[in-house]
Amino acid sequence: MKRTLLLMLPLALAACTKPPVDAGTAAPAATPATTVAAAPAPDATTTLGAYHWQLTNATAANGTRIGALFVRADAPVQIDFMDGRLAVSNTCNRMMGGFTLAGERLTIDPLASTMVACTDPALSALDQELGKRLEDTFTLGLQADDDPVLTLTTAGADVLTFTGKPTAQTRFGGPGETAFLEVGPQAKPCSHPLIPDKQCLQVREIQFDANGIRTGTPGEFQPLYQDIEGFSHEAGTRNVVRVKRFNVASPPADGASIAYELDMVVESETAK
Repeated sequence: MKRTLLLMLPLALAACTKPPVDAGTAAPAATPATTVAAAPAPDATTTLGAYHWQLTNATAANGTRIGALFVRADAPVQIDFMDGRLAVSNTCNRMMGGFTLAGERLTIDPLASTMVACTDPALSALDQELGKRLEDTFTLGLQADDDPVLTLTTAGADVLTFTGKPTAQTRFGGPGETAFLEVGPQAKPCSHPLIPDKQCLQVREIQFDANGIRTGTPGEFQPLYQDIEGFSHEAGTRNVVRVKRFNVASPPADGASIAYELDMVVESETAK
């Protein structure tokens, strides 16, 4: 059954140049934390955008932990702030919506969501519990130091605490290059000098015009020898993803000279 998900936004679909070739290792295709409760600094929006914010604690007004928001220890709920929009991942369905920040008041608009049916009841409950809490106006606390912490306090006194992990743009010191990759439904064996029996994603770069219509003819699928940061591949599912592509200035001898980070899942469908 075909599953076509959000978010074919013309604004998101700028055409991109071909990726550089990385011979050998890169594919030719392209506990509550104590926080500062004072108003955010003037560059709070920049700080929010510099990190992936992963949920580490959530308490209700009576102090009890909101366990329904913690389903997978290896993939905590994550929110990202970018270009006036907020994206939610590591849930069953990806969610996205606008936000505004005024002083210490953060307002999140109603969220759009993909429409994947969740086979895991806990994941279904996670989407519902998180969605109803995020569409709110929060008091924002931001501790921006070596261990950044973000707290969002709802009008009902629920407190969500997030720890910041630097984005690829922060780590590599630049905005990167936007590209669109089609990811094939099945990973395949690929040769890697240090990883026996490695399975590589099969990808090819595709192009869109300003109206979100595919242009040109994509090439053959090629193995991608590294992961796309933030992207989880599900066997049997074909995806089109918008990624940020970064040149790695001093890669290790066995590492890739290009890094990829997921920006958005544009299309997703179950392969026949």
